[in-house]
Amino acid sequence: MLSTAAIAAPSIGIDFGTSNSAVACRVDGTARLLPVEGSATTLPTAIFFNAEDRSTHFGREAIALYLAGTEGRLMRSLKSLLGSALMQEKTAIYDGLVSFEDIIARFLHELGNRAETELGMRPSRVVIGRPVHFVDDDDKRDQRAEESLRHAAHAAGFKDIAFQLEPIAAAFDYEQRVTKESVILIVDIGGGTSDFTVVRVGPERALRAERDDDVLATTGVHIGGTDFDQRLNLDRVMPLLGFRHTGVQGREVPSKVFFELSSWHLINWLYAPKAIRQAQELRTSYSDPRLHQRLMTALEERDGHRIASDVEQAKIDGSISDATVSIDLSYLEVELAASLSPADMAQQLAALLDSVVACAHACVKRAGLRSNDLDAVYLTGGSSALRPFQQALRKSFVGVPLIEGDLFGGVAAGLACAARFR
Repeated sequence: MLSTAAIAAPSIGIDFGTSNSAVACRVDGTARLLPVEGSATTLPTAIFFNAEDRSTHFGREAIALYLAGTEGRLMRSLKSLLGSALMQEKTAIYDGLVSFEDIIARFLHELGNRAETELGMRPSRVVIGRPVHFVDDDDKRDQRAEESLRHAAHAAGFKDIAFQLEPIAAAFDYEQRVTKESVILIVDIGGGTSDFTVVRVGPERALRAERDDDVLATTGVHIGGTDFDQRLNLDRVMPLLGFRHTGVQGREVPSKVFFELSSWHLINWLYAPKAIRQAQELRTSYSDPRLHQRLMTALEERDGHRIASDVEQAKIDGSISDATVSIDLSYLEVELAASLSPADMAQQLAALLDSVVACAHACVKRAGLRSNDLDAVYLTGGSSALRPFQQALRKSFVGVPLIEGDLFGGVAAGLACAARFR
């Protein structure tokens, strides 16, 4: 635990991510990530409502309980709901009907609890990261998303709440390491969005409270790691359950169920009795009954999250090893498996990555610069480690140094830097 003397009035930064979240606090002039799950400084953005003992669990523990078969409800990718009409809708958990905004508040409250354990006192001031766009091309919905997050943070017990763009927060984190003034492109590829900022950084600029004139341009697009996962899931796993399968009448099986089954924040809806009945009715659309049986097993045994998790892990493993990896699906059918090769990954993600890289170039152009005017491209966000993405960046920003920062903690650390001026 940090000494309370070190922090008279704790201000923290929270990176509330689509896939993972982190908390940081500035101590003795340095932003420090706080342990939030054991010694880990990241917490998967997951909540499990345990129906067996009517308890609530978070992060890795939440996912482990769900995968172990404990009866209950797992919720992930909550950030993806911000700005949607679903935010104020009620959903059933073990203690009744609650809104999705309230569920986000519960998660933020838990982050506050874990920060309090480390700091020795309850933080009341917080700077929360937000993407450049929660919702693309819809300013009203985007503002509504931020307000929903503000309401959730207030309900979580935070009194003084501010927001900072996530790529700008990453720039503040990077700035702690630079020794001279530089112009950099911040590339923040998270679970739900890809955000970019061209910004001036430097040791002297870091001392200024007002930094608006250092931010030369920002852009963002609603594409991130969960979109990559969905694309790979649809290509490598869902065909084994009937996606693009042609039935006896010469028509493809309706695809809606497969898109929802490969989308983290929609999977839970497929476990409802009505959704199960609709999936059962698809049987007549199949010419191969084994494919339909696999689909029904996935839904009836509530394996959708497990499939999504396995695809995500295969993406990570394949990116690190640059080799073909196997996806074990024996829980759907004995000896069933899919594979993911580097060529598969590159082909399936090409269109998405082209859009992301185009957004990066638009940011540089909006700043009135060319790519060779940049001193560096700084990477943060877990999905920026994806090998095909880094290859696409190197081809597109020839000669510009590509610097990989703290992929999972950089934004939170930068938010803590911003919080010192609160």
